[in-house]
Amino acid sequence: MPEATTLDSESRVRQNTHMNLDCPRKEFFEAVSAAAAASSIRTSVNILQSLKIEARDGAVRVLGCDGEMWVERSVAGMVTEDGAVCLPAKTLTQILSQLPDGDLHLESLESGGAVLSEGASEYRLQALDAADFPEPPEFGGEGELTLSMAEFRRAVDSVLYAVSTDQHRQVLTGVLMNYNGRELILVATDTHRLAVRKIAQAGIGTQISAVVPERALRAMKALPIADEENLTINFGKDRVGAEASGAKVVSQLLAGTYPNWERVVPPESTRTWSVEVDQLQEKVRRAMIIAAESASRVRFKGTDDQIIIAARSEERGEAKEQVAMIPTNGDMEIAFNGKYVLDALDPIEGPGLRVEMTENSRPAIFRPADDDTGYFCVIMPMLIS
Repeated sequence: MPEATTLDSESRVRQNTHMNLDCPRKEFFEAVSAAAAASSIRTSVNILQSLKIEARDGAVRVLGCDGEMWVERSVAGMVTEDGAVCLPAKTLTQILSQLPDGDLHLESLESGGAVLSEGASEYRLQALDAADFPEPPEFGGEGELTLSMAEFRRAVDSVLYAVSTDQHRQVLTGVLMNYNGRELILVATDTHRLAVRKIAQAGIGTQISAVVPERALRAMKALPIADEENLTINFGKDRVGAEASGAKVVSQLLAGTYPNWERVVPPESTRTWSVEVDQLQEKVRRAMIIAAESASRVRFKGTDDQIIIAARSEERGEAKEQVAMIPTNGDMEIAFNGKYVLDALDPIEGPGLRVEMTENSRPAIFRPADDDTGYFCVIMPMLIS
């Protein structure tokens, strides 16, 4: 964990003697919720289970940290006395979520702790020394990317679902971001599926190759930036960061070598199914009611100009659906995890989908029929049973 910022004794006393502020509940809750995304409940370090609340110069700054990522938000408030205090993130978030909209009052106590009140509601909370809370480190200097917030959110959303949750392969718990000066590529995989988004755009930054943690990307997506405005992401010193409009996200990058994802993508296909996305989603979603009890296995059988969608469960019975398609050598039966199929379809913006295959034991590619978005997903098949 990074060392806490060193403060002299005078500053240390000033931060913890008294703090007095008033702030609208809605804005304060939004700041606390954002910063809480970086707090950790899976740690024995108590300070990292807290949020630092700092009042100074008419602003209220809320900072969260888990030792690897920092998220901070600032909102306007009426500050009667400057100061700072650390309050438990989970408890504070739960209380604020239940209070009605209105002006709340927060005051730290010289005897320790703090009082949060709104109208007749009053809560006394345990507090920790704000001087012990680690401040965000410096970041940037080695590379940067700038793209519209709308494009960033769309690109990240199209791959996040494929990020691994296996902590034994930490490099897969993030998204690979590569930029060569002409094309930005985002890649995520959990080894069962691979999601890729390519953005062909020169001049949006310097050449970079980094694996950004999923949590950091989610926090950046939530930055208070309008879709039409630009987001600049800075890379440097094994860290990544972005800031705008009184908000900041800083995170450690994931160490390790990301696997060669291009080797997973089938170089050619001998069979294709072209189908309407919404029709396939509807049928697979219904089949999943049965498939959920059998490892989410859904069978797809191409026959003439139809795909027969089937699922079977010992506990729930059987499901059968069908959807029209335009085939190319399309007579084949293959099984996929139905949830993976639905996840792969969500980012597709156009009406059409093309499924590219070779054999029922080899991976298939799901991509938009109109392939202008640069998005595709490779899914490994399941055994047909």
